[in-house]
Amino acid sequence: MASRTKKILKKIVSWAGLFFFALAAYMLYRQLGKYSWHDIESALYSIPSYNLGMACLASIGGYIALSSYDYLALRYVKRKLAAWKWIFAGFIGFSVSNNAGHAIVSGGSIRYRLYTRWRFHGGEIVRMVTFSGFTYLVACFFLIIVGYIITPSHAFGAGSVSRLTTEIVTLCSVLGLGIYLGLSAFYRKPLIIKGVVFEMPSFKMALAQVFIGAADILMASLVLYFSLLPFVDISFNTFIGVFIIAQVLGVFSQVPGGLGVFEGLFMYIIPGEHNQASLFGALIAYRVIYYLLPMVISAIMLFSYESYLKYVKKQRLEKIKIMNTAQMNRNKI
Repeated sequence: MASRTKKILKKIVSWAGLFFFALAAYMLYRQLGKYSWHDIESALYSIPSYNLGMACLASIGGYIALSSYDYLALRYVKRKLAAWKWIFAGFIGFSVSNNAGHAIVSGGSIRYRLYTRWRFHGGEIVRMVTFSGFTYLVACFFLIIVGYIITPSHAFGAGSVSRLTTEIVTLCSVLGLGIYLGLSAFYRKPLIIKGVVFEMPSFKMALAQVFIGAADILMASLVLYFSLLPFVDISFNTFIGVFIIAQVLGVFSQVPGGLGVFEGLFMYIIPGEHNQASLFGALIAYRVIYYLLPMVISAIMLFSYESYLKYVKKQRLEKIKIMNTAQMNRNKI
């Protein structure tokens, strides 16, 4: 009975991956649904081809960095996998979690569905998803610190409470990053939670987590920067600080894709007087290039892969059926 229940739960978790994929598609539809196709088309056409091309390249670089989360996680659990598989799982997992929010649940369900088919145990997948979550967390700590240093001072608000809150968040980030790196260097005792063994990564791997997480957000920022540059004269040093604060707070708001939170913060923080329509046009382009296009591509990839697996399974069953029939005929003779 317990074995049957376990199998049912595994199937539920596996199918939950497709549920969250559908949810991500719906949330993206809701995000872009308040704009007409004319608005989206106008926003894209107002940006020079060169900038759109560079934004697309930056988006590709961003999703390569995101896929590298899975590569590091595989090293953490001491497993090897063909490169196309971890890139495939990482790309689809993050294209879903970027749109659906709640990355550990939504992206984790997609990974469970894929990695169990590649003969990974549930405990290994839990460890991988947890490790990837910490990769993003320590990257956020690092980027909040960088953002605090390079962002214009007025971005922290006119009141002393706003500035104090920002300084407390930055201090917590310094402590969080310092503690994580310190534990990775000196702490080696494993932590066991419900039979799943978690170990601190090596110091070298912890630094790789910070580097890859930072590269991910840097590439994402370039998508918006290239879309924005034709309309706003702003140095990248100033822009990246604004982007980091808006992006991190948008993620921690748990609003899918940081919709509204990211845009509102970005338009408030960015220094100088600018045409709000142009700013919003660049933000629409950013949503299309970094959220919509990867979601469409991942949908094609996932359903093509699912169809291929069904075809292979059908061919295997037919082959077994033919072999069984041939064996029965031989027995009759």
